[in-house]
Amino acid sequence: MKKFFFLFSILMMTSCKQESSKPYTFYYWRTHLSLKPAEKTALQKATSPYIYTRFFDIEKVDGKFQPVAVITKDDTFETDKQIVPVVYIKNDIFYDITLDEINFLAENVSSLIRKKQKEFGFKTSKEIQIDCDWTAGTNKQYFAFLNQLKELSKKEITCTLRLHQVKNSKLSGIPPVDKVYLMCYSTSSPLENTDRNSILDIPTLKNYLKNVDLYPLDMDIALPIYSWGIVTNHVGKHKLINAISAEDLKNVNFKKLSETEVEILKDGFYFGNFLNKGFTIRVEEISEQQLDEVKKYLNKKIPNYSVVYYQLDSRFIDQHKF
Repeated sequence: MKKFFFLFSILMMTSCKQESSKPYTFYYWRTHLSLKPAEKTALQKATSPYIYTRFFDIEKVDGKFQPVAVITKDDTFETDKQIVPVVYIKNDIFYDITLDEINFLAENVSSLIRKKQKEFGFKTSKEIQIDCDWTAGTNKQYFAFLNQLKELSKKEITCTLRLHQVKNSKLSGIPPVDKVYLMCYSTSSPLENTDRNSILDIPTLKNYLKNVDLYPLDMDIALPIYSWGIVTNHVGKHKLINAISAEDLKNVNFKKLSETEVEILKDGFYFGNFLNKGFTIRVEEISEQQLDEVKKYLNKKIPNYSVVYYQLDSRFIDQHKF
């Protein structure tokens, strides 16, 4: 009997350890590729062999498809990780797009990815990831693009998956990709008048994902580690300031309204923006408890997954343990 309980304890400990040690890495989303020492250390410690690096965005400019915010690089961006190119494409591009335009777009996306990989000498992966918030009105065109990109690039094509695309999968459709990356953040708009954390509200997330175990594709998970401040002016209009934490609200010119919100007492430049007296700033950031709760919930729904944290930035990674 003692042997049985000893063996049972070992199995339970092993199981818990496996659940808590999912392979992980990061998204890199800055236009100029560089790594500060803390970022390089965090990336070296990451247990996945990949880093998901945004290469460029695609927009329509004067009626033509254009790559914008194409990456540049300096010598500090050195890593043994395999670089997975990520391309963000605005959903409205796929409205009223012709088959010839889809083929043209896929060819040019594939070509520019190859060009940047060769230019920077990246250790390339077998994967290309596309980030697009497609809808029921654009899914046929978007899915045709994904198929064409796969044929032209000879790569595994993956894509991001937003919460509403899981909940409404019959309407949104299932993309023709090898894997999806579930974005477990942006649970609401930060510009709404609400007290909920718009980056990650756990009850909202669970509502969207109650049937995620039925989704028919392999899935990895993207989790947020970023933060921002929501500035509200005298007439209730909002704007975002990136990378503000609750610690940053400690200022003699701020009146504390709560642990995460202050009122500005004096006109001035704060966080690179000129803000007036009477404006308020409310910080939204992510705790370890929130991340653990999401993982615990998904462990019951999805048997195997890796985690990609958004994003690799010293302003965020210093606040978390990986």
